[in-house]
Amino acid sequence: MTKKAELLAPAGNFEKLEIAIHYGADALYLSGQEFSLRNLSGNFTPEELKRGIDLAHEAGVKVYVAINAFLRNAELDLLREEVARTREMSPDAFIVADPGALQIVRETAPQVPIHLSTQANTTNAEAARFWRSAGVSRINTARELSLREISEIAAGVDIEIEAFVHGAMCISYSGRCLISAALTGRDSNRGECTQPCRWRYRLEEETRPGKYLPVMEDGRGTYIMNSRDLCMVGHIPALVEAGISSFKVEGRMKGIGYLAPVIKCYREAIDAYYEDPSAFTVKDEWLEELSRVNSWGYSTGFYFGDPTEIEPNFANERPTTVHRLAAKVLSGGNSPKVDVRNKVIAGSEIEIIGKRGEATKAKVEKIRDKWGGELKEANPGKQVTFELGVNCEVNDLLRIGEDYTHS
Repeated sequence: MTKKAELLAPAGNFEKLEIAIHYGADALYLSGQEFSLRNLSGNFTPEELKRGIDLAHEAGVKVYVAINAFLRNAELDLLREEVARTREMSPDAFIVADPGALQIVRETAPQVPIHLSTQANTTNAEAARFWRSAGVSRINTARELSLREISEIAAGVDIEIEAFVHGAMCISYSGRCLISAALTGRDSNRGECTQPCRWRYRLEEETRPGKYLPVMEDGRGTYIMNSRDLCMVGHIPALVEAGISSFKVEGRMKGIGYLAPVIKCYREAIDAYYEDPSAFTVKDEWLEELSRVNSWGYSTGFYFGDPTEIEPNFANERPTTVHRLAAKVLSGGNSPKVDVRNKVIAGSEIEIIGKRGEATKAKVEKIRDKWGGELKEANPGKQVTFELGVNCEVNDLLRIGEDYTHS
């Protein structure tokens, strides 16, 4: 059997890094506070980056540092300094899109592997060979490719193939969007996307101000650029057979309530496939878990060549109900200290998202403050103790048993 596919998780800040490691990521992609396409996600100071890389390596997890923004002349020397500083932290790869950034990495950190971002729009084998000759060891294939096209590249070029398997998909070609820059002055190609494709639009005819024309609209507006999210958990065998060696999850700007269940489900699915490929089946619990994660509706994107799978989500369909994050566990045991994220009332039902298996139901028997005093409720931002009677591990997430309706 070929080498086991890697599960590559987003880490938009240090907390997300810890959560991704806890729930089973093999590798993380993250960035410093400059030169990334997700400059609004918080990211890492130099001190946090060093600490994060060290923590990941202690857990046997790789770290790929993204410097995949498109650069201006005035930034080239700054990037050289950034690469030189990061090189000393022993990252496992740099992720680039700009050929200039690639050249700077080759000159400044020749010992560090280079991965090519999906923004570079690699759509064919000759392009992959070119990047290989330029020093790239891995490409993230263009999201517009089918699995058949990806398999042809994988079979014909000695280069690692990485591809997205879950998360939001940009409406623009390979993510090269100019709408955010045009409408807000914040350039998505330089890490500042405001996601105007998710805004609510109405059509107005020039000579009829105030007269809004319907364009597949509901009561709140029109969603003419609203792409659905990708979800490939049910197609692990097809991804492996296509020669994809790294399964990438989108979401550096999303919260830990998204990250934990998504990484957990894909970890279990990948492990189940490699344990016995011929017996692999998609578990209902994975689909159910992912259906409760906030999304824009799921599709298989371009992978199977089905045009209905790439249609925008015109109706703005969202999950009927999604889980509400209650708290993150700070110390383990059956009376864990927790960091509260949403209001929890004593006596309420919660679910514990462990590293493996279905969520465990529990009851918050009592809530205590740091002095041991009993509380009727715990509010966001507070650190308290939950008496549960069920064991938790550090970095397990707790969610409120009742779902809330997405509006």
